[in-house]
Amino acid sequence: MNFALLVLEDGRVFRGAAYGAEGETFGEMVFNTGMTGYQETLTDPSYARQIVAMTSPHIGNTGINGHDPESDRIQVAGYVVREPARVASSWRATGSLGSALREQGVVGISIPGTRALTRHLRDRGAMRAGVFSGAAAVAPGEDALLERVRRSPSMEGADLARDVSTTEPYIVPAQGDKRYTVAAVDLGIKAMTPHRLAVRGCEVHVLPAASTAEEILALRPDGVFFSNGPGDPAAAGYAVEALKGVLDSRTPFFGICFGNQIFGRALGLGTYKLRFGHRGINQPVQDRATGRVHISAHNHGFAVDAPADGTFDTPYGPGEVTHVNLNDGCVEGLRLLERPAFSVQYHPEAAAGPHDASGLFERFCEQMEASR
Repeated sequence: MNFALLVLEDGRVFRGAAYGAEGETFGEMVFNTGMTGYQETLTDPSYARQIVAMTSPHIGNTGINGHDPESDRIQVAGYVVREPARVASSWRATGSLGSALREQGVVGISIPGTRALTRHLRDRGAMRAGVFSGAAAVAPGEDALLERVRRSPSMEGADLARDVSTTEPYIVPAQGDKRYTVAAVDLGIKAMTPHRLAVRGCEVHVLPAASTAEEILALRPDGVFFSNGPGDPAAAGYAVEALKGVLDSRTPFFGICFGNQIFGRALGLGTYKLRFGHRGINQPVQDRATGRVHISAHNHGFAVDAPADGTFDTPYGPGEVTHVNLNDGCVEGLRLLERPAFSVQYHPEAAAGPHDASGLFERFCEQMEASR
């Protein structure tokens, strides 16, 4: 195997073997704590411009297949694993993960110290990084590579939703009888999300990220959905303005992940960058109304800044925080008290599991039914 380097912007260097395509790549260094679902992670548009390290030590065991991708390509900027599987072993597999990374030009690295890397990021926070393999890892020297990492773009201020969004509207038809029309704004939507709505009788019209309120409401939807996505919500003012128009119309609204952050900004709240974010399928979130804890799927590096207790004023009446993360107390859900609008910071579609939060789709359907 060819030599490879992972260079962090604070000067920490990890040495290992090339995995996937050879060359170089830059992005924000983050870690994912999921034990399963590596294909869903790799193809999640929310991971655009991020180098993802997997904390699970064995990756690629079940290969890849044509059923699990969340988009039409691998989205991560780079990939870091401890021990790549030598053989793909699954009746569903149509190829190996290493081959897919090479075919799609995704530069990766296999290092023995993924635990050390994760601990470093937990102490220092997510940061810019570069992966260099083959000739790219040898010629310039580590100091030169570090300078290139430090010149690479930061995630703060990055408007990435329009980069990963669909360029043209498309429809995911309802399965069985059509009950509702949903306008879903694609800020980096995962394929499983419209599927979860479709099985509940929703005809889902997926729209580009920069769609205006007028374009969204022209569909006369029973409800509007804002998806997950990458980047800094403070840089997506176009989505905030569109959502304000939707809220003015009193059309039922449901947002997840990036959509939760856009909802918060539309309500007049701020957003901020988390130290190392939440990425994985084992995040404990508490429903403040019932006290129930959901184990949930996450992928976000930003959060909404909202008062945890009581209600707060918005241009649309009082709002409140509905869910909190039990690891760090950050906001995991919002709702308006006088309009049919709510959001969560996590992923109820959770293709790789868990499915504790799947009832949120029913809640959205109940709001659409009640608003008819």
